[in-house]
Amino acid sequence: MLQPIAHYGCHFLLPLAVALIAYKQHWKRAYLIMIAGMLIDLDHLLATPIFSPNRCSINFHPLHTYYAIILYVLLLIPKKTRLIALGLVIHIISDVVDCSFMV
Repeated sequence: MLQPIAHYGCHFLLPLAVALIAYKQHWKRAYLIMIAGMLIDLDHLLATPIFSPNRCSINFHPLHTYYAIILYVLLLIPKKTRLIALGLVIHIISDVVDCSFMV
């Protein structure tokens, strides 16, 4: 019961909190850009089955691999890519939270 709340709370509320705190003037734009980080879940379409409630996404799906995560963290450095990188890193954090419930 707590797992979906924590997972989707991290996916949607954490980017909102970051947008409201760090990007006060343009929080709506910042929030939408960070939410675009959800698009990396399209790689779930490559898995069989597409959805498995007991599967950890981290290092299973192509856009959730450790190599991809390193790239997302590096994208935090340039100011031009920081917002999308924040969305991607927050997405990965959400999935890590999800995986921690599976242990």
